[in-house]
Amino acid sequence: MYCSSRGQRGGCGQTFSLFLADVLPRHSVTATWLWKLLGQLLAGISLKGAAQSLAAPFALETLYQVRRRLRLRLDVLRPLLCQRQKPPAGSDADPLLHTVRHLEALFREAVCPLQEFQLLLSCPLLG
Repeated sequence: MYCSSRGQRGGCGQTFSLFLADVLPRHSVTATWLWKLLGQLLAGISLKGAAQSLAAPFALETLYQVRRRLRLRLDVLRPLLCQRQKPPAGSDADPLLHTVRHLEALFREAVCPLQEFQLLLSCPLLG
């Protein structure tokens, strides 16, 4: 954001950052929508089935790309989560699903744990 100090405007003339927790930078998918999708995946529904049940406003290919980016980001996300809380015991063979369970456990009271993650760590989920 830029606080304009030109003309009749009484701004300070400085630039500052604005961080919206539901926004995933450089993505059209919101954190809330992504969390709903991940919840469907935890329930054992395929990505295509989850996208159809949630009436995805995105192309299916977009969701495959977001899931791939999320998988590629696990090497950063998992240590950040482990610093806050020990991972839950579980037998998830998929590291992505295990990370989703970890987010669920860490932000138990949150409506959208992905938003809380971004707020707490001031770190974009998908980099």
